[in-house]
Order: sequence, then C-alpha cells, then structure tokens
Amino acid sequence: MSYQIIEKQKTIPTYWHTEIKVKHIGFYPCDKEYEEKDITELLISQIIDQIPKGIEVRFSRNPYGEDDLLEVICDGKWLALAYCGENGQEVVYSYSADFFHGDFMAMDNLTPLTSGGQSPIPKFFATQDIEAGIEAVRYFVWTGELYPGIDWVKEL
Repeated sequence: MSYQIIEKQKTIPTYWHTEIKVKHIGFYPCDKEYEEKDITELLISQIIDQIPKGIEVRFSRNPYGEDDLLEVICDGKWLALAYCGENGQEVVYSYSADFFHGDFMAMDNLTPLTSGGQSPIPKFFATQDIEAGIEAVRYFVWTGELYPGIDWVKEL
C-alpha cells in the first residue's frame, strides 16, 4: 500500500456555522443513528463534547450514511479520523509523522483504538492532539471538507 501525505496548511480558512453539511450520524457499536431531519446544532455540540470522553461515531454527507463519511474514534488519549468517499475509492486518514516507521502494524506501533471493534489503528493514523482532532470534526460538520489544520495521509 502506498500513501500520499497531505501536509497541514499554515493558514486555516475561516468558516461559519451557517449550514450543517452532514446528513447522517451513526454511533458504533450501539447502532444509534440520526437522519438529516434530526441533526441540529445542539446534537452536534453534544456529540462533539463526548469526543474526548471516548466515542466511535461516523458523520456522513450521504443521507444513508453509506459514503462520504468521516469516522471518529477516540478513547480520550488517542483520536483517529478516517474519511471514506467515492464509494470507498478515496480513503484518507489523520496522520502523525512521528509514528510512520518500521512495521507499523507491530504491537508497539498500534493505538488501543479499533475501527468497528475489530481493525487495530496504527499510531500514524491517529493523534494525541485531541483538540486539533475535535476541530477537524467541527470543520467537516460545517464545511463537508477535511480540516486543513492537521496532516492527512491518502491511500493510493
């Protein structure tokens, strides 16, 4: 597997909380879901407040939650973000260059996080800067785009 690093930008564009871009929110593994008509600023705020306490949730711009989604997994110490778009053809992860070395699937290079309760998440696909990760979630919710204030890595 090869990757393309997308370095964070020095200047972050200003964005306004004018329109929520996500159309579906799904919690895992409890399968609690919210459709577009149920997604409010208050709900978004409540979910974002839960992130540093530990959460696994997916925000999707697709009304069925099947594509164009940002997966957020956090245990309070590590936060991993994964974007999936173009029917699974575009996959982008949060990226920590400090951990991109050697056998990244070796036990000492894995976070305690798992995607879907199964797949271990390597440290280089996660961050310990929880606040930056939370800002990336806010940015996606309000713009529908990946936050340019953190590094990302795209599967090629």
